[in-house]
Amino acid sequence: MKALVLGGSQFVGLHTVHELASRGHDVTVLNRGQTETKLPPGIERLVADRRDKESMRAALEGKDWDAVFDVSGFIMAAMGSNMADLVDMLDGRVGAYVYTSSIMAYAPSGIFPWDESFPAVDEGPDTYGGFKKATEEILLERQTRTGFPASVVRPAAIYGPNNNIYDMEMAYFLRLLRGLPIILPHDGLVTGSYGHVDDLCRVMVDMATHPKAPGEIFNITAEGIVANEYVSILSEIVGKPADVVFMPSRYVGKLEKPAYSHLFGSFHHAVLSTQKARNLLGFQPKYEFRTGHAQTFEWFIESGLDDTREALVDPLWFASYDFDYEAKLADTLRAEQDAG
Repeated sequence: MKALVLGGSQFVGLHTVHELASRGHDVTVLNRGQTETKLPPGIERLVADRRDKESMRAALEGKDWDAVFDVSGFIMAAMGSNMADLVDMLDGRVGAYVYTSSIMAYAPSGIFPWDESFPAVDEGPDTYGGFKKATEEILLERQTRTGFPASVVRPAAIYGPNNNIYDMEMAYFLRLLRGLPIILPHDGLVTGSYGHVDDLCRVMVDMATHPKAPGEIFNITAEGIVANEYVSILSEIVGKPADVVFMPSRYVGKLEKPAYSHLFGSFHHAVLSTQKARNLLGFQPKYEFRTGHAQTFEWFIESGLDDTREALVDPLWFASYDFDYEAKLADTLRAEQDAG
């Protein structure tokens, strides 16, 4: 299969490239060329900016693909007409177009689990969820109208090696290894669905040749976990006790800085159903939460990230951590609890 990966330099894109290469496919990546990444041997590179129609046309002109994997469609990178322009360039020249959307395309609901029939957000494309929804609509409308072979995956929280959302498992590995306080809001009861990046990439590559994929949206993730259990399992994996401090609800939304994973906020309280993907695609996660995070922790240690001292900031959510701030907040919360 001749495959084009839009992105390919970080996390999901990088793992998609490795999944394709491991299956012996002919892989090309297209991105702005601003992130140095070690790719498998034989990967062709195209340089273009998705916000620049002419640079995309110059890179893609005269080329056909068996499959395109769009993992770089983040907010402000491919807005509105730019996405339609890209589809115009590729319509009739691709065998499959697999788009990585997000759980954020769903409208929040207190009914769980969410399946693909649940309503989408009613937001404009200037929000992350609204942008994902708008892009899905462009792709699926074209699929209906011309047969453009688009399909969509909606993952929930994605974790695993090379994760560049730094306030997730990496920050919790560091807190646990260093015996730092772990602050949890909402009594640690916010529930999220978590899926390993390699499970996501494996099913996306499968979708490129699956006859039932075009025109469909699929939730792809593993089980739902409450924040308390998230911390408990990671504590067992790391082999260090968790110093958990619960934060009263009156503090939520009023902190000077983030003090816990953005996934532990009520906005991300959700559980996805993957029954459709199981029924139509035969999807079965290789990793459940514990085994997936154990594998990720092994990679974390082997990569020397346990020595990380400077707080890292991710390029999408700007999510980070400040352990000194968290320690001071934990002292304040404990003092309040002791005072009764």
